[in-house]
Amino acid sequence: MTGSSMATRDASLSPSLFRRLADIARAQAGIHLREGKEALLSARIAKRMRVLGLVNARSYLRYLEADTSGVELLHFVDVVTTNYTSFFREPTHFDALRAFVNAAAGAGQRRFTLWCAAAASGEEPFSMAMVMADAALRLGIEFKILATDISTCTLAKARAGVYSRQALGPLSPGERRRFFRRRGVGDDGTFVVCPEIRDHVAFDRVNLAAPPLPMRGPFDAIFCRNVMIYLDRKVRTAVVAEVERLLRPGGLFAIGHAETLTGIPTTLKANGPSLYRK
Repeated sequence: MTGSSMATRDASLSPSLFRRLADIARAQAGIHLREGKEALLSARIAKRMRVLGLVNARSYLRYLEADTSGVELLHFVDVVTTNYTSFFREPTHFDALRAFVNAAAGAGQRRFTLWCAAAASGEEPFSMAMVMADAALRLGIEFKILATDISTCTLAKARAGVYSRQALGPLSPGERRRFFRRRGVGDDGTFVVCPEIRDHVAFDRVNLAAPPLPMRGPFDAIFCRNVMIYLDRKVRTAVVAEVERLLRPGGLFAIGHAETLTGIPTTLKANGPSLYRK
């Protein structure tokens, strides 16, 4: 056993260490770690310290700043990003998406392109895909979904499309049977996303804090939910400007129920709770 693995690790953060790490998170990902988040950040970087065999937060900061490859910066962004999600979280938005597609298809539209801007481990874009797959069966439409996130770790989980029985809790029995395939037996068995929705979703890493964003659009609907609450005002303003650029006229934009566009210059018009139209 090496000396570093035997040593007691200390991830506690002095005010200056916290400010420096918070500055890196803000500069690289637009993540705003305000005062009072010291314990959270300490717990997050402790994960990387264990992997690297580092014994204190100052040594981790030195390692992060000295890593010219950028690899550790990706890991740092991964651990400081909050990635809680679930299938059909904030369900009124999916009802709105269903109504939006029904109306557009009724007016003759047959192809739809959607963007999920905070895909996390995949539950949100696959929920969007379930809505669209149902519409495709009923209305004869075609669709594709771009799912992006800044975290390489959670994107890997999303691409795998493997979920526990507990994760599928919000789904109806019919949705589970139609859109997932059982893998394994008993309570420890997992479920895999079936091709009916998996083949319509493409995953890619995109940093919302680095405009202009690489996609061209236009998108019929954009979900950027429960991510802007972690971004500073400058980045939020830039994200909304990019949404306006990428959303087609009449398109639907959804943010999280805890979020608001108040104070952000925009021509998007409110269209329901946390919903906007271009």
